Amino acid sequence: MRASTASTLAVALLGFVAFLGLPDAQAQYFGKNKVQYDQFDFKTLETEHFVFYFYPEEEPAVRDAARMAERWYDRYERLFLHRFDEKKPIIFYANDADFQQTNVTPRPISPGTGGLTEPLRERVVMPLSPSYAETDHVLGHELVHSFQFDLGLNRDSLDIQLQNLPTWLVEGMAEYLSVGRRDAHTAMWMRDAVRRDDMPSFEDLSNPRAYFPYRFGQAYLAYIGGKYGDQSVPDLFKRGGQVGLDSAYVELFGVSPDSLTKEWGQATRDAYRPLMEGRTSPDSAGQKVLSPETNGGRTNVSPALSPDGRYVAFISEQELFSFNLYVADAETGETIAELDRAGTTGHFNALRFLSSSGTWSPNGRRLAFVSFADGDNQITVWNVLTEEVERSFSVDGVTAMKNPSWSPDGEKLAFTGTEGGISDLYMLDLETEAVRQLTDDRFADLQPTWAPDGETIAFTTDRAETDFETLDLSSNMDLGLLDVSTGEVTVREPFGEALHHNPQFSPDGQSLYFVSDQDGFKDVYRMELSSGDRHRVTRLKTGVSGITALSPAFSVARQSGDMMLSVYGDGQYTGVRRPASEVQGTPLGTATARAMGDRPVQSPADTAPADTTTDPAPTEAARSDTSRTAGVLPSPASLDEGLIASSLSDSETGLPSALTDYETEDYDPSLSLESIARPGVGVSVGGPFGGGLAGGIGARFGDMLGHQALTVSVQAQGTFRDIGGGVSYINQRRQLNWGGSLSHTPLIFRANTFRVGPRQVVSVVRRAFITSASGTASYPLGPNRRFEFNLGGTRYGFGVNVREIGFQGDLSIGDLNQVIIDNNPDVDEPVFPEERSPKYLATARAAYVRDFTTNGLTGPLQGGRWRLGVTPTVGTQNFVTARADVRRYFYAEPVTFALQALHVGNYGASFDNEFGVGNEYIGYPYGQGFVRGYSVQSIANGVRENGGCTPVEGDRTRSRCAEIDRLFGTRSLTARAEIRVPLLGPERLSLIPFQYVPTTLAPFVDAGMTWTNDEGPDFTFETSSADTTIPVVSTGVAARFNILGNFLLEAYYARPFQRRDTTWELGFRISPGF
Repeated sequence: MRASTASTLAVALLGFVAFLGLPDAQAQYFGKNKVQYDQFDFKTLETEHFVFYFYPEEEPAVRDAARMAERWYDRYERLFLHRFDEKKPIIFYANDADFQQTNVTPRPISPGTGGLTEPLRERVVMPLSPSYAETDHVLGHELVHSFQFDLGLNRDSLDIQLQNLPTWLVEGMAEYLSVGRRDAHTAMWMRDAVRRDDMPSFEDLSNPRAYFPYRFGQAYLAYIGGKYGDQSVPDLFKRGGQVGLDSAYVELFGVSPDSLTKEWGQATRDAYRPLMEGRTSPDSAGQKVLSPETNGGRTNVSPALSPDGRYVAFISEQELFSFNLYVADAETGETIAELDRAGTTGHFNALRFLSSSGTWSPNGRRLAFVSFADGDNQITVWNVLTEEVERSFSVDGVTAMKNPSWSPDGEKLAFTGTEGGISDLYMLDLETEAVRQLTDDRFADLQPTWAPDGETIAFTTDRAETDFETLDLSSNMDLGLLDVSTGEVTVREPFGEALHHNPQFSPDGQSLYFVSDQDGFKDVYRMELSSGDRHRVTRLKTGVSGITALSPAFSVARQSGDMMLSVYGDGQYTGVRRPASEVQGTPLGTATARAMGDRPVQSPADTAPADTTTDPAPTEAARSDTSRTAGVLPSPASLDEGLIASSLSDSETGLPSALTDYETEDYDPSLSLESIARPGVGVSVGGPFGGGLAGGIGARFGDMLGHQALTVSVQAQGTFRDIGGGVSYINQRRQLNWGGSLSHTPLIFRANTFRVGPRQVVSVVRRAFITSASGTASYPLGPNRRFEFNLGGTRYGFGVNVREIGFQGDLSIGDLNQVIIDNNPDVDEPVFPEERSPKYLATARAAYVRDFTTNGLTGPLQGGRWRLGVTPTVGTQNFVTARADVRRYFYAEPVTFALQALHVGNYGASFDNEFGVGNEYIGYPYGQGFVRGYSVQSIANGVRENGGCTPVEGDRTRSRCAEIDRLFGTRSLTARAEIRVPLLGPERLSLIPFQYVPTTLAPFVDAGMTWTNDEGPDFTFETSSADTTIPVVSTGVAARFNILGNFLLEAYYARPFQRRDTTWELGFRISPGF
């Protein structure tokens, strides 16, 4: 008799089943949480082209935003020459804190995300901004993506391949169409590139880490639109997606991409170089305090000087991975204090860093800043001396806050609060915690700061620029002065129609410092409040700026008068100090003032013109700085020429009347089809196992807000009887997420062929049929911690199929055993046991999970994560599974030291030598406890080809081979250690800058062992033993490759010490670092 057993298939599938185990599979083993702290009562509002989803508190602002959306549609319909076939959904949240709770996307939303458009249902999801102008801009940007998706996903005749279009085209187009060419912030980036002689080539543009696609894409497309007409921009998008950009350039413009990109680069140099002549280089803006050279990061923003000017608080990514709050010596830049990273303590989950800065108490001992906690913003008070968080304040009804300012008497905090998408100024009494609302209108009220006498608050506002009836919105801002006792507001416009923001009082209260782009450059100015005289403090080639155009960019010490500036240059933000003696500035001229009273929301006065008084005319020096050409993106066309310029300047065309009354309805949570997994089908005919079918298809259904998801799948593998499927449901509307699943999974776990005669061959296929039902729940305590619960039942059925090749009909197991005995004199007992009886198991699982890691491109780099769980099982077997998986990551630039310890114990489980319910397996390459170098498939192949199997006797054996049996047991312990060296990748994270295939090399040591209730572990290190409970150990080196951002491929070369069939093993698997 000759038996050919499919041992590789058998053992691999046994391992898979053991890994699969009971219905205990977590949708997310590790990972951070999306937390639904609030239950928003969503309503819907329909316009001609959109359906808006919102909740009542934001309805007034959403009705205005609905008019903005229709206006954008009218503009884009003419640009894209395209109409929607159906109304598109737009989901509004009242602020960014609420926005982070959205379920439309499963990924966490960072505090810096202003909005998103997802392709499955073409949903635009965004928070309302504190200013109408910013809401209008973000909405316009996202609706470009809506048109892009509608063209690319729903118009088969156009055949636009969105995946082939670079980010600079997709995002740059959204910025250009929604902002236009007049953009001082993007122009600052371009001037810096010109100054460094670093204008990108066409190939360079596709490197988003070196050339930010929003800025460089916007500037490049502004040039193309100006030269060939704005219609050429959507034409480039369409043809580029159809035939590729190289061909599209030649077809549309008659030039190659390289040629046109070089032309744009030269035009940008020619436009900006003359304007920068005679201006100060960012390197010479003052004393460099916060920079990589002084142990700072590349981005050091939102500076706040202590009252005496000795210390500076600032936001930076010193640790490379995330922004954090630091306090440094304002002379040397030496770090004095560092706030605990967000999420590592229970005080807060994240910092607000894009649009807010901290504020010092008058005694310089404490710092107040805005953080995210439990779904809202809070003001957190941090003791800088002890580095401890002392207090946190939240305000009922005001879920979003920014820019706190400590009063001179130390008793109050003024801040910007946003309620229902509308910003106002508030004042918090620190002793009583009483809150007083200082303004109440639809205007933007931002960046408050106290005058030294405590009677006036200066702030940034759009009062003089906004018309709510026509929604004529400008990104220009002015300076407001609020009388705290009377509520009267006076608006100051130092340079007329220009951006003015970030006001700061001089120590004597007689002057107001601010940032303006009045000449296209973002510089600091000083205005004397009594006379209106203006003084230029900086005159930089680049600019004084934070990350966004309205981010806090400088600070003045209340007592010393010293100044700390955030200066953009060399692609980074540097903290620069100037003493009080150097911040008086050069005289320019006088300014205008507009006196305005505070007005209620939605009153007719919201749109009334302001009372105006005009100071004496500006001096010649002032007039010479008003062209603002430095803030315009270079183009062959004039500034006001083109479709985009004309549409952006026309606020009324396409705008529905302010009197339009859109009806609202309750939100309908019904499910509808979201996606279908592409089906794959294969059929086999004949062969030793007969006919077979392989393939599957799945469908996902969900509601519009993403609260519910229903997934249905059908899969066939093997023969026609091996058809399985499942259905799962999850509800994430509340903080307690819950769901359930039903599934039926057939598995072939052993296949053999036997020759029982000269022309007779039989095939034996043994199957398991796993049918399960379960209910799950997850309760996240925050983004980093959660409890998980699962209650389920599983039936394990078994089947055996015997087929005799060459004859008709099937043989039973008994008939097969008799045929083998009859034809083989040396066999006197049955070879195959009869079919096994079903097993029934019920489980109840509880687990606690924490994850505060920072991930790199091939695996975690810093932080830690752990999972602690227990799972009682009752039924055919009774046992309790305990799991403890602890991982820590220590970053020491540029390497990471990674450690893992994992124990899984099925206490009370019996060792089943044929089907491993209650068993653990450390030889499966995709298991959590895999020991590299000990893949069962590799061992089985090696033993078959090279020998090296140590015989094993007794009940605890699966293969009669110690090298394989050591990998199975009812309990397991695994330990792993790696030194992760980033070989290729982004410049700041890697030894060799090469972004296309980020690669990490990782010398490692792995160790693991299994044992049973009857045979305990033996920690003796031996390389040649028949003991199946000794550890298996390997060492070697692994390389992980990030393949186009789609998956992570690991190749490892391991020296397994407890194998006799080989000395080294080369293995591959698709897996991130543990």
